[in-house]
Amino acid sequence: MSTSSSIGRVLPVGSSPPKAVSGSGIVLRPRLGLRASELTKLWRYRELLFFLALRDVKVRYKQTALGALWAVLQPFVMMIVLSTFFGRVIDINMEDKTSGIPYPIFLYAGLLPWMFFSATVTASTNSLVANANMLRKVYFPRLVVPVASAGAPLMDYAVSFAVMLGLMGWYHVVPTVQLLWLPLFVFVTIVAAMGVGIGLSGLTVSFRDFRYVVPFTLQVWFFVTPVIWPVTIVAEKYHWLLRLNPMGGTIEAIRACVLGTPIDWGAMGLSTGIAVLTLVMGLAYFNYAERRFADVV
Repeated sequence: MSTSSSIGRVLPVGSSPPKAVSGSGIVLRPRLGLRASELTKLWRYRELLFFLALRDVKVRYKQTALGALWAVLQPFVMMIVLSTFFGRVIDINMEDKTSGIPYPIFLYAGLLPWMFFSATVTASTNSLVANANMLRKVYFPRLVVPVASAGAPLMDYAVSFAVMLGLMGWYHVVPTVQLLWLPLFVFVTIVAAMGVGIGLSGLTVSFRDFRYVVPFTLQVWFFVTPVIWPVTIVAEKYHWLLRLNPMGGTIEAIRACVLGTPIDWGAMGLSTGIAVLTLVMGLAYFNYAERRFADVV
């Protein structure tokens, strides 16, 4: 086999199709900008995407005594602690601010999507660094790695939602037809988390400080998102600020479709637009930084 034919079979990450020059040489040019072909590669490598996600799920619960119950304990314990804090320690009647909905179930309905978002962002941010050896040795679309990192948090969300159904029965909250919107709203949550996580994964390869910046940022983000508090405590003229948060309108919409309250489609629409914009920006930076991954990871 000639040298030129063997080179043509294996291309470096982010390179464009080979362009022949005089003689038998080949010039490899890096791709610039965001191309739809980067997303179509995810479908061609869907089996790898599936097995990487499955690997993360298995590693998460391997050799654990409680197994998937760990996914339930964290939001459930947080619900108990926060409900006790607001209801007894500082004596706030939260049901007056949640339109009569019991605060524990109101809180739990917001905690689940937030913890799913937070876990996905954290996992995708560290995904490239955690898989550095694989990136150096094997060619595949690097975008597969941060996208696959959403698998384990999504499994946690599904397991934790079983407790949500139990709470609905305990507090006599009857599911409505609005619950059919839940998959769509969860998908928007994935879009927002991927937008943030994909961009941060590229930054983390070059600047390892982001492994420490991201947890702190998510903690602050948690308190400015209507997870533990309802939007009714904020003056209506400032609600547009809450909607600029991609998780603001999304969490409110998830809570509404689960509890059967009216869905604010305006807030959901704006949050969805911000989530899509975040994903486009994250993909654009990832595509730009991908050329350096194998050298600096």
